[in-house]
Amino acid sequence: MEFQLVDEGGAEPDGTRLEALAPEPLLTRDYETRPALVYERLRERHGPVAPVDLLGVPAWLVLGYRESLQVLQDDPAWPKGLENWRARSEGRVPADWPLGPSLEVNHVLIQGGPGYRTLRGAWDTALRPFQDPRNPQAKRLKTAVTGYADELITLLAQGGGTGLADLSAQFSRPLPLMAASHLLGFPGSQGDDALMDMWRVLDAGPDAEPALERLLVTLTELAAAKIEKPGDDFPSQLLAAHPDLSVDALARELFMLLGMTSDHVGILISNTVVEVIAGESEGGVRTTLSAGMVRETMNRVVMRKPPLVNFVPRFAAEDTRLGNYTIRAGDPVWVSSAAAHADPLFAGQTAPGSSISSRAHLSWGAGPRQCPARELASTIAAAGVSRLFERFGHLELALPVDQLPWRSSPFMRGLRSLPVRYELAGPPVQVVPAPAPDLTDAPDQAAKRRSSLWRYLAGLIRSGS
Repeated sequence: MEFQLVDEGGAEPDGTRLEALAPEPLLTRDYETRPALVYERLRERHGPVAPVDLLGVPAWLVLGYRESLQVLQDDPAWPKGLENWRARSEGRVPADWPLGPSLEVNHVLIQGGPGYRTLRGAWDTALRPFQDPRNPQAKRLKTAVTGYADELITLLAQGGGTGLADLSAQFSRPLPLMAASHLLGFPGSQGDDALMDMWRVLDAGPDAEPALERLLVTLTELAAAKIEKPGDDFPSQLLAAHPDLSVDALARELFMLLGMTSDHVGILISNTVVEVIAGESEGGVRTTLSAGMVRETMNRVVMRKPPLVNFVPRFAAEDTRLGNYTIRAGDPVWVSSAAAHADPLFAGQTAPGSSISSRAHLSWGAGPRQCPARELASTIAAAGVSRLFERFGHLELALPVDQLPWRSSPFMRGLRSLPVRYELAGPPVQVVPAPAPDLTDAPDQAAKRRSSLWRYLAGLIRSGS
């Protein structure tokens, strides 16, 4: 099916500079609870591109589907790289801007300039063994994800064969972190501690800053170890494809994989579970979901509720008309996939059952900088969701769909918790964990290997969460 948008044409662009428009704050209480209404209000006032305030810094938010494609598909006209940000170069971005730290870590998602193409090519090469289902690395990853899902479900079931659980905290969030740890080749308990720190960073709480410092130290140590002794893991594959990467540069790329894979995939798992349960409310939960059915459900989910709602900023290379405004060279432009999917010019041409949901959504981006790990993330999420519905004979939401609590950030939007009532389909599966490393100073090696993460998850069961 060919997808086309009709050009509204004709409107004279507003030449007012971004700084003079007094943009309204985006990250408000309304945005956290009802973002669709915020997008609609901005669209009514400004059209497909709106000036917004991001925690004290003005930026352009792209709301239109056509305009989003224009930005995403034309990398030379809308490059990434903070060196292109005029206000930052002129010292007009506060040093303590809350979003600064997440954008200053210069990895493949953020980077612009001449080095990007080489780095992106290395990423594509390094991920290929884990994304191509014909390769042994991809098969081992899928087996590992299924095993991790069994471990989490078996731990959860220690509270009983039936009961209440928070599938977000006890399944959806830890599972992709464990998969990422497998990809990174973490040794022993070091991986668990890093996963907990990544969780703290993503939650952006009071302990996020020290957690980030610890995590970067851990990833730097891991990068140095992989340079010294490569293995059959993603860091080693990336080094083989890009031998010139320094220890610090490799650590930044590992941070990107760990952070983006974990939160994005965790949200995708939770949202897909809700879609399956709510969609089957009259006939009960599906106990047999084919891989194709899970993938199509995920496509519907990312169309309506994309985990990554706003992409990292791009910058106008020169003064350019976009929507009803002229974007000045060096202005920051944030593409909102969530708003683009709700654009009436796009949403009005989609219909249930059409192939457009799997071909035209922007959840993984578009153009030459489309997410390099999209197949990896989809595979992890699909394997987790499939195993969940194989192990549970019954799942139902413990709250109405419209009362589920959401958490929003400038980049992501996902469920804060996913309370469910569950019933296992059969007796607990006997899980054989991977062998623990030789830790002569640890009297209980299994407890050492599953240190902070497992204590946290077990604590949720004991507290009745």
